[in-house]
Order: sequence, then structure tokens, then C-alpha cells
Amino acid sequence: MSLKDRITTHRVDGEARRLHAIQVMRATYELEKNWMRGEEKLFPPGELSDPDVSWFVVYDNEVPVGVLRVLYSPPLELYKQYGFKPLGGGIDVEEFVKHNRIAEIGRFAVLPEYRRYIRVSACLMRVASKETLRRGFTHYVTDIFEGEKHSPYHFHRRVMGFQPVASHDVGELNCPNRRITMILDLGMAYRNLRSSNNWIYRFFMEDWDPELDRKLRDGNHA
Repeated sequence: MSLKDRITTHRVDGEARRLHAIQVMRATYELEKNWMRGEEKLFPPGELSDPDVSWFVVYDNEVPVGVLRVLYSPPLELYKQYGFKPLGGGIDVEEFVKHNRIAEIGRFAVLPEYRRYIRVSACLMRVASKETLRRGFTHYVTDIFEGEKHSPYHFHRRVMGFQPVASHDVGELNCPNRRITMILDLGMAYRNLRSSNNWIYRFFMEDWDPELDRKLRDGNHA
């Protein structure tokens, strides 16, 4: 059976799947990268019942191989602590967060042996973006580490359409690399993918909501 037929993606809805998410992050964030330690920090138990947080895990059969967290309406205070430096032609991130419905993509981790399979990352982004759009959010914001060996920069930029807008030197994770903040306009990304009709667009549309598709085509997804 091919990987395409083996992988499934699930929202974390209980302690069992929370432990699966922690399993992936312990292998990547803790043991491989040394970015963060401790179960409580990797996935705080309170986030299971927090309506402003969604976690997703992708599985190869029953084995968890990737994880992603979406934080809805992240507090502006979080960004003020980081000391943003706008990039050339970038936007004022603080003002942008104030005036748009922003969700933050984070804890994006894939086991080393699965990183060559772009479908694994795409599965996580597909299920996350669907829920984010259904909630009426219009943009994603995320940080990547500049120069980090396994940075998702090229996936975010080339496949999804994220745009780098600012940098900062400190953040939640213990990594010395400079952070690059990237923003994705979800409606624009959808329309760009649709016009290209490439494999990632067809992949996203395999399990898409027709009503949501209509709203996105009309530019009325907020």
C-alpha cells in the first residue's frame, strides 16, 4: 500500500491523540532540535479544551508522523514581546494583527524520515486551513528559523504562498537562528492555487466544502 493510501489526519480531541502529538514533538523539538523540553510545554493539557486552539496529527497507518497547532486570535502582547523588524517592503505586523482575523500556525513538526514526503505537510495544512476558514479567519501568521536545516520556508513560500514580512531575534523556542515572520492571505492563496490548477490545489479540493469553495471564489470567506 502506498503512502497516499496509508496516511490520515485527525484533530486532537482527547488525551490519546495529545500523547501522539507529544510523541512527534519529543522526537523533533526535544531530542533532535533541543528547542523545547517537557510534555507540559510541548502540548499544555489545557489546550485540549481551549476553543482558541486546534491541534492536528497526521498518521502513517496508526503511527503519528506529523503535528501542527493553530492558535486563533493570538494575543497582540505575544507579538510585542518579540521586537519585530520589518523586512524591505514588509508590513507593520502589530497593526496587521490588530485589523485582520489572524490565526497563528505553529508546532509544525514532521518526523525526519517523512520530511521528503510533501504530502505529509500538505495533509496538515489542508485540514488546518479548512477549519481556520470555517471559523472566519482570513490570514495565517507563522515564524520560521532563518538558515535552519529543516526549515519549512520553501514549503510555506513556494507551495502555500506565505510572504516574509518581518524578523525578530527572540521567541518561544530555544533556537539561536533569527526568526522570519511570514503571513498568508488565505483567500488570495486559494485563488492563486485555483488558477494554477496544480497538484496541491487538486489535493486540497479532494475533501473540500463546496460552500466554502464558493465563498472563496467570490472573495467572501471572512
